[in-house]
Amino acid sequence: MAESSEGRKLAEDLRALVDDAEQLLRATANAGSAEVQERAQATLHDLRARLSAVEDQVRARARDVDSYVHDNPWQAVAIAGGVALLLGLIMGRR
Repeated sequence: MAESSEGRKLAEDLRALVDDAEQLLRATANAGSAEVQERAQATLHDLRARLSAVEDQVRARARDVDSYVHDNPWQAVAIAGGVALLLGLIMGRR
């Protein structure tokens, strides 16, 4: 679940970055040359495509984890407990 919220946060941050880039592009539309504008538009388009791909991957992984936990609840609990134990041991040594 933490991975899902981190992925969601990453997607939101990327979406905000795209929006900021769009606003910057509009604000500098009159100041830049046509070549710079075209490159900026292409970069923005590429960034949007990457954002969409990241969102799709996050959703797919969240569905995979959800179905795994539903299919193997005790194994998921054991794995989570093992990870928590290891983290506790590592943090306890500091």
